[in-house]
Amino acid sequence: MRCFICFDIEDEGVLDRLVEAQRIILRSGVRMKPVERKNLHITLRFLGEVPPPVVEAVESEMARVSFEAFEAHIRGVGAFPRPSSPRVIWAGIAEGGERLRAVYEELEGRLRKLGFRPEGREYHPHVTLIRVKGPRNPRLLKALMELSDYEFGTVRCDSLRLKKSTLTPRGPIYETLFEVRASGRGL
Repeated sequence: MRCFICFDIEDEGVLDRLVEAQRIILRSGVRMKPVERKNLHITLRFLGEVPPPVVEAVESEMARVSFEAFEAHIRGVGAFPRPSSPRVIWAGIAEGGERLRAVYEELEGRLRKLGFRPEGREYHPHVTLIRVKGPRNPRLLKALMELSDYEFGTVRCDSLRLKKSTLTPRGPIYETLFEVRASGRGL
């Protein structure tokens, strides 16, 4: 199974603003694939192809992760590897990133015990908006610059989820396999 761990974005107002930013970027005319509204999320860790017995072990380790509910403020648009030659366009986390990193670090330690290799790059909390498929143009860079400080709003992070991603010609289908709710009071 192709799997990843994330916090879903469930606030309709935030989702509306994320989709509006996608529309603005798509107007650049560059060939791109936006992430579907229902699939927008804050990724903590992409696991790749995982056999069922290992999925069970991941669930067991996830169940041991303890975190209080917190808020993540989403603001600004950027790109990997850089805005001048984007492959992935994302919305950034302006506040709450340190809490996301703390959950990521705990998860990462637990996943290493299961044999998962470190990702090889520093964790950068974000929401993937678009994957760029075609050649870039100046209008795309202009759109990214215009959205560099765009306010999306704040989301509640209170449910860490293990997702299965099934790739189809129409796009991926995500299914929640396991969920860990926040402990303690938090917000």
